[in-house]
Amino acid sequence: MRIDPDDLKAVMERDPAIIDEDDAIRFHTGLHAVSMYRESHGLWTRGELKEARAINFRAHQLTGCDIHPGARIGRRFFIDHATGVVIGETAVIGDDVTLYQGVTLGGVSASKGKRHPTVGNGVVCGANATVLGNITIGDGVRIGAGSVVLKDVPPHCTVVGVPGRIVREGGTEKDPLKHDDLPDYVSERIQQLECEIEALRKAVEALQGSVGTADPERKGE
Repeated sequence: MRIDPDDLKAVMERDPAIIDEDDAIRFHTGLHAVSMYRESHGLWTRGELKEARAINFRAHQLTGCDIHPGARIGRRFFIDHATGVVIGETAVIGDDVTLYQGVTLGGVSASKGKRHPTVGNGVVCGANATVLGNITIGDGVRIGAGSVVLKDVPPHCTVVGVPGRIVREGGTEKDPLKHDDLPDYVSERIQQLECEIEALRKAVEALQGSVGTADPERKGE
């Protein structure tokens, strides 16, 4: 298994649990999955489809990560904890992309055409995020853990929730490990609704008070 120096560099930069390069080369399942993908992809592009699928199958057995040999993936690709990661045949992934465990880049069509996502440079997908269909995820996008993304996302946005919603636009570059630095859309919306309910309660009380004092002489009628 050949290790791409750029992929190894990505592991050393983005995984603080790694002891040294030897540790990464021998034991990092994400690096193994990416390296075996690159070997299988080379065979796939040369028309050696069965040989490519055999390596893909073996990689899935060894790492728990399933990257179709037909997917096109850029440089310095990093998968942290390979388990459960699925990348479909027509997926296109740019440079410096980070995926955490359980991420799916899947399709929603049985057609033979382009049916998987196109992911730009510098994208981060949190654990168990799901991105489905022939959609485009722009450069620098951050997708929160557990989110389900079904529509295009412009560059440098943050997406969270099911279905995924854009909760931050035009964000600056952030540490890909800082998953705690994501907006809590549901909590923020609940707080907004609570404020609106309180304002309505006060308005109703004020109306009730004004009705009760508007015409005291009519109380006996």
